[in-house]
Parts: sequence; C-alpha cells; structure tokens
Amino acid sequence: MSALLKTHIAGGCHRLWKGAPRPIVLFRSASVAEAGSRSDEDHVWEATDSLTFSGARIGSFFQERPVLKNPFVEDALLRGYLRRHLPNQEIFSDLAAFGERLVSEVDEWGRECELNPPRLVHFDPWGRRVDHIVTSSSWKRMKDLSAREGLVAIGYERAFGEWSRVYQMCKLYLFSPSSGLYTCPLAMTDGAAKVIQSIGVSSPVEEAYRRLTSRQPDVFWTSGQWMTERRGGSDVASGTETVAVPQRDGSYKLHGFKWFTSATDADMTLTLARVQDGSGETTPGSKGLSLFYAEVSRGQDGRLRGLEVQRLKDKLGTRQMPTAELLLDGLPLSEEGRGVASIANMLTITRIHNSISAAAAMRRVLQLARDYAARRTVFGKHLKDHPLHVQTLARMEVETRGAFLLVMDVCRLLGCEENGSASRQDSHLLRLLTPVVKLYTGKQAVAVVSEGLESFGGQGYMEDTGLPGILRDAQVLSIWEGTTNVLSLDVLRCVARSSGMVLQAYFSHTKSLLAGASSFSSLSPAVKAVDGAVSDLEEFIKVASSRGADYMEAAARDLAYSLARIYTAYCDPKCSDWTVNLFSLSWLYILTLEIQECDAGFQPISAS
Repeated sequence: MSALLKTHIAGGCHRLWKGAPRPIVLFRSASVAEAGSRSDEDHVWEATDSLTFSGARIGSFFQERPVLKNPFVEDALLRGYLRRHLPNQEIFSDLAAFGERLVSEVDEWGRECELNPPRLVHFDPWGRRVDHIVTSSSWKRMKDLSAREGLVAIGYERAFGEWSRVYQMCKLYLFSPSSGLYTCPLAMTDGAAKVIQSIGVSSPVEEAYRRLTSRQPDVFWTSGQWMTERRGGSDVASGTETVAVPQRDGSYKLHGFKWFTSATDADMTLTLARVQDGSGETTPGSKGLSLFYAEVSRGQDGRLRGLEVQRLKDKLGTRQMPTAELLLDGLPLSEEGRGVASIANMLTITRIHNSISAAAAMRRVLQLARDYAARRTVFGKHLKDHPLHVQTLARMEVETRGAFLLVMDVCRLLGCEENGSASRQDSHLLRLLTPVVKLYTGKQAVAVVSEGLESFGGQGYMEDTGLPGILRDAQVLSIWEGTTNVLSLDVLRCVARSSGMVLQAYFSHTKSLLAGASSFSSLSPAVKAVDGAVSDLEEFIKVASSRGADYMEAAARDLAYSLARIYTAYCDPKCSDWTVNLFSLSWLYILTLEIQECDAGFQPISAS
C-alpha cells in the first residue's frame, strides 16, 4: 500500500465505465502526517491499468480450460499395443484421422446430445396419438457417422482376420467419450447382428443383418434391446410375463409391458416372450422363453404399430439416449427363436462394449486431467510439478492401463473364436473373462472418473464444463447388462457348468505368462508378487469349494476381483516391460517420474 501511495497520477481518468464517468478511488494513509506536510486527504488517487481490477470488476485472470487433443495420437499405450499386435499402416492412418475428426467435430455433437436430450411427444396437434421420440440433430449425425466409419461393420467384414474385433473395439474406444452415448445403440446393434449370425442368417432376418452391418447411412439400422420387465430385471427367466400369440401366417403378436427399453428409437429390436399354446397357456422358467425379432415401424396414420410409449425414463446419466417404458399390444414378430440360449451370444458382445466404454471413460478423464495439470498453477507452481498430484494421476493411469489391456485381451479372444483360430483354452478364457472384465472395469470406471473430476477442483463439479456428465454416464456401466453381484454369480455358474475347466485354463495361461516374464531380472519383484497372488487364489478356491455353496456365493465378488487384478498384471504377453502391473510399487515410482518429465503424453516404459 505504501508503494501505491507514493505514486501520483496527474490529471484525472475520464474513461467511461458502464456508461458513466469512472468513480474516483481515494486512498488514505494510516500513518500520521508530518507537520507542515500536505494531508493525505489532499491527494486524490485513481486506479490505473496496472491494478488487477482496473479493467473490469471480475479481474483479469481466467483459468485455461483443458484441451482435448487427438485421442489416438495422445494415447501411447493404445499405439504401442497396436504396434505389437496389429502393425498395419492402414489401421494407424484410419484411427489417426478418426481421432482428429473426433476433436474437431464429433465431440461437439456429443455435447449437443447431452444438452438436448430426447423428449416424447404423445399427441400430434390434432389429438392423434403418435408417441414420437424427438432426438437432437447430432444424435442423427452420430448414426450416419457410425455407418460410414464401420463401427459395427468392421467386426463382421473381418478384413484383418482374428484381429478385426480388436481393430473395431479400438475405434469404439476412441469414439465412446465423444459419442454422446451413441455407443449404447451400437452395442445392441452389434449384439443383434451376433445373434442373427449365430442362429443363421436366413429369412426373415437376412435383410436386418445386412442393414445392421452396413456402411451406408441410408441403409444402416440400429437395434434396441427390450428384455427387462417390472418383475425381472436380470432375472428374465422368472420375470418375463410378455406373451407371444401365434398367427396363421407363422408369425406372432406380442402382448406385454417392457419396463426398460434401451435405444427405443431404434429401427428394430430383439425381445423375449413366452409362446402361448392352443389353450392360452405358457411354459414357466427359462424353458418357456423365446427370442423374437421385430421391426419398429409406423402406419400411414403416423402411429407406432403395436406399440405405445408410456414415458421416457428420467435417469441419473445416459440422458442422451432414449430409454422408455413400452406397452406391447399386438407387435408383429417373426418366427420363434432360441430364447435364453441366444441371449448368451448377445451378452458376450454387449458386455465387451460396456467394458470398452469403461476403459474409454477412464482414458478421457485422465487425458483431460493431465492436460489441465500443465495449465493450472496453485501454490506457486503447476499441478504437474506437485508430487502428490502426480502420484494421484499415476495411480489413475495404472488402473486405466490395466482396464485397457484386460479389455483388449478379451477382444482378442473373441476375434480368435469368430475366426475359427481359438484353442480350447482360448474359448474357456473368453467365457470366464467376459463377465469378469465387465464387472471389474465398470466399477473401476466410476472410481477413476470420480478421482479425475476431483483433479479439476470445483470446476470438475460444474455441469457446463461437461465433466460431471462423464461421471454420471459412467455409473450405468456397473449396472447395465448385469450388476457386479449378478456378474460375480455368473462367474460361479461359468465355473460350475465347465466343471472347473475355465479355472484350469485361467491358471494354466497365467502361469505360462509368468514363466515368460521371469526371464527379465528387472521384473523379479513383480513376478514374485503376482506368482504369490496366483498361489493364494488357488488355495482360496480349494478352501471355499469345501465349505458349501453359500460360502462360495458370499465370496463370489472377491473371487471375480482377484481374477481381474491378477490377469491385468500380465495380460499383454508381447509387452516385455509388463506395461501394467498393479502389484509393483517400483513400476508406480517409474511412472511418477515419467509424468513429471513428459508433458505431451505417456511414452512406453522400457524394460531397463
């Protein structure tokens, strides 16, 4: 203040401020004036442009926002994985160009889908019931983009053999955080195509399969998935009350109420119902369920055929996608399907899609948090220069890398099975790891994204930054396609139905990878830690199995988590540095140093 009082401004400041002469700022010294000197009251001072608040009441500082950069170029782990397993220049060029388009165009579409969620118009202006679901223009753009980019088609064209699924899922991994949740209808579209393919592409679903896997926007269809009823949830065997009434032409009409119908604006759907016999009776349990295909269409009067949309769901997240309660009143369906057996093929696909979205959400929030750490200054230095903040980001990175590699290995196994090159061990691993990867990544996504929001401080809590939406949308990942507990029990069923063969395949595979990693002396502590975890898990399974079904059920979640954490420690056998190892504190320390030294993005860590 004393330095400020020594400055005398000649004249006055006549700059206009909010349309009026700027007010004079008067400073009075707290010291006693010397005898004979001018009083401080004789000095009139005005604020100058050198003062922080001279230009405006809100001050001159504005925090730089985090900048989204090309997610493919910025993701060293993704690029390193592809270099090791799928070193194809065509794929690299496609993903790099797609990543650039996501940044320059598509990410804004996704934001518009969030800001303009779907709405339901029950009646037209003249009182006729139309049940029209209005979606944003960007939601429609997402559909065209998905077709042109082959986000479903790549998995069925199989241009890259057993690695086609990995390529497809890598592209969806980039797309998911910017998609405005359009990856959800794509998951169900992929699942529907898989079901049709598994039961045989023939009439009347041949045309649907062609459309579901098309790259032409005017041909491409999406599929809904209308399984859940008020009584059932995941328990479709006892919860499905919908009945299918046979028609003379061999088709069926469906009557029932579907409590959750995802992607209700889709072009077609797969749904469950119980076929009525001649006396109007149905068979209870899973044996009585059949899977049906239906096209969603409107009559000349604009009304949905056989459908009434009761209301759209008001959800915590995933607000971009229309989810509705539907009354099925005579919905015409195709011939009887295989019921629960067919759902298994669909769930394999949709659970993998769910896991891809989980890993992608973690990567996106971490990418933004890292960029922000290089822009935000607190306590005299950037966030990236604070060791504690760097350690937090490092731990998020470990979880993100583990999730990515776990998901990609399951995608690899799926590709091998579809390509006919899967061994018996591969098939067992795919069956076991599909529920494991979904339950584990779903829970980790919520934790990592929540931590990521915290790294932005108060801005992470502000809706207009778009950051809270990532967390709200992540919450559905541990719920959709089976909660964590439901999937943990699915792991137990998988073990029982295979007579323990899936666990034998798991331990055989992990031990072979451990043997390969043991040749690197720098990994000795990590190998020892993981090897001990494997032994402990084997011993636990023996003890738990001897204590009865209730004990094993109570331990199901811990078992599933252990399977996931051990597998993520070495699920990329081609990576000599064990790119992710959740058990190695030395690896975490190396990663911490790496973040401090590298602002542009993570670089692969060498074995040395």
